[in-house]
Amino acid sequence: MKSPESSGQAEVVETLFFTGYAKLPSSITAEKLYEVIAVGVEVNPYDGTIIDADCTLATNVGKNFFRKLVIGYRLTDGIENLVERFEKRYYGSARKAIVTGLKIMYEKWLTYYENRSQVSCVNK
Repeated sequence: MKSPESSGQAEVVETLFFTGYAKLPSSITAEKLYEVIAVGVEVNPYDGTIIDADCTLATNVGKNFFRKLVIGYRLTDGIENLVERFEKRYYGSARKAIVTGLKIMYEKWLTYYENRSQVSCVNK
């Protein structure tokens, strides 16, 4: 699949949305609100770059920190470096659940990416 830039056409890229869910520790506020953490990412289908993200942490600062760590990451680089970012920089109680949610999201994206020649994501 060629990107609009490489084909020389002015096509509009339709981004993709992937999610992952994981159980939260019972001792934290987010678990009282949501029971599970949901992570969602909007992805450029051509290069796997995460262009927007959100999660169901209880605080805005936690949600914003999550966004800072994932936006701009290229899923084509694998999930290991993104997991490492969280292991080095996120010290909240939901870290394990976030990492699990990211891994589940990545598996969904990888399934799409491996089969992308069968899916068109461009308006014509």
